[in-house]
Amino acid sequence: MTSHPAADAFTKSRALANWVAECARLTQPDRIVWCDGSEDERRRLTDEAVAAGVLIPLDHEKRPGCYLHRSNPNDVARTEEVTFICSPTKAAAGVTNNWMAPDEAYAKLGALLKGSMAGRTLYVIPYVMGPLGSPFAKVGVEITDSVYVVLSMRIMTRMGRAALEMLGDADDFNRGLHCTLDLDPSKRFICHFPQDNTIWSVGSGYGGNALLSKKCFALRIASCLGRDEGWLAEHMLIVGLQSPAGETRYIAAAFPSACGKTNLAMLTPPPALKGWKVFTIGDDIAWLRIGPDGGLWAINPEFGYFGVAPGTSMKSNPNAMLTVERDALFTNVAMTADGDIWWEGMDVPAPAGLIDWRGRPWEAKSGDKAAHPNSRFTAPMGNNPALSPHANDPRGVPISAIVFGGRRATTMPLVLESFDWTHGVFMGATMGSETTAAAAGKVGVVRRDPMAMLPFCGYNVGDYLGHWLEIGKRLTNPPRIFMVNWFRKDAEGNFLWPGYGENLRALKWMLDRIHSGADGDRTPVGTTPQAGDLDLAGLEIAPDQLRQALAVDAAEWRVEVASAGELFDKIGAALPQALREKHRELAAALK
Repeated sequence: MTSHPAADAFTKSRALANWVAECARLTQPDRIVWCDGSEDERRRLTDEAVAAGVLIPLDHEKRPGCYLHRSNPNDVARTEEVTFICSPTKAAAGVTNNWMAPDEAYAKLGALLKGSMAGRTLYVIPYVMGPLGSPFAKVGVEITDSVYVVLSMRIMTRMGRAALEMLGDADDFNRGLHCTLDLDPSKRFICHFPQDNTIWSVGSGYGGNALLSKKCFALRIASCLGRDEGWLAEHMLIVGLQSPAGETRYIAAAFPSACGKTNLAMLTPPPALKGWKVFTIGDDIAWLRIGPDGGLWAINPEFGYFGVAPGTSMKSNPNAMLTVERDALFTNVAMTADGDIWWEGMDVPAPAGLIDWRGRPWEAKSGDKAAHPNSRFTAPMGNNPALSPHANDPRGVPISAIVFGGRRATTMPLVLESFDWTHGVFMGATMGSETTAAAAGKVGVVRRDPMAMLPFCGYNVGDYLGHWLEIGKRLTNPPRIFMVNWFRKDAEGNFLWPGYGENLRALKWMLDRIHSGADGDRTPVGTTPQAGDLDLAGLEIAPDQLRQALAVDAAEWRVEVASAGELFDKIGAALPQALREKHRELAAALK
């Protein structure tokens, strides 16, 4: 191993210096680079990535500062089957997580990591999750052999000297060790050690497995920190809604994948709702704490967006399209002959001479996708024209409403309010989303996904739901809890609600309920709007279509309650009794 720079030149933390040295002894890199987050460093590393073929420059007149990355075709998504919670006991991880004993995981991955960076560079990435100076913020350090990860983390986090300054001489930081190895799927493991505030990830270069700040730290580990410290780490967007009167209220919303999360976070109001403005705080993750007013206050711990590209267009999400015009990294999208990008659902015809996500000439008649269905853009949140002026507020923002939602062709109405906090936790605990498109008149395959956190909760999901109930007991000014479903269909399989910007109408009803006492219909499953309660100005929707979108069908809900019961039975003894009681009450009310 060649000589390495003295850690003392970079950090005052003896714990950090010792940990980096320990990782270097294990992985045996040729050199160590401490990342400072500077513009000079970005240019230097980008040039190195281009020279190595890791990044392909796009046309800098069309897309200034933008690059394309193509990952190994076997490494294009999160790998839940090899993602483990390595808590001291299996019961602590719970039935919905894969579990591996900590000693076994350290030994297994340690053997794979031994000498793994020989001939490579070990990058040390200090970063902050959350606004600088915020009491919410946390420091992490990721060690990686991937320059793509370094450049992505620079976009996604507040990376570099600021993190080392925040850490000072302390030892309180998340320890993330990542190595791509040879990208052999049989050597791919993502292991979380909540008791050690540690993540080890090997064998993958894909963002969700390799950008350890994101799902690994900001959700799986942070959910455990939140449990221990009395706050919540959630898979939620945060959006600000400003009324024509100039009042801004904030909503946090949890949706499983493919349910329009980023679209809602960057929503463009419909022209008919004059004077309304929408501001993005975050599109994916929220950290929520109890504020001095007895309510929940939230920050977005991230600094950028790691969004799914296909389906993003000027119609579905114009703000996202404007966000990726410059200084963005694109992963596994198609490239045009003139050095621009393209993907399915962009609402622009595929141009001639397209190169697909694997780097091969593409023809529409082949039937293959030009862009991988999980292709991504990584872009700075500062690029977003709808970014909230409070996105970097150290205090966070006060949350008026928490919203849960999924993709359901039947059963779930357009919008529904819970009766109280415990009932709202029950609604979030039993939420589901269809994994396949529903056939006409039939329910699709529904996957239960409590709070949209099933793949991301770092401990027993029953204890997690109990933590939600405990937080509720401490709130003197709790947010109201709602559910939404933009995807309900009629018997012919047509969507009943137009979606996109029109979804603001449902959000407006929520705010009217909270702040103006707007009317609603109390049903056995929650309170829904009457047709006249929604602001439908300028919206052409047939009365029967709206009635179907808002309907609560008792027969459908009896099936729903039975399905939710199966999840509760799976969770077992860890499930809070208060939620079992809500389940029994609903079953009785529907008879």
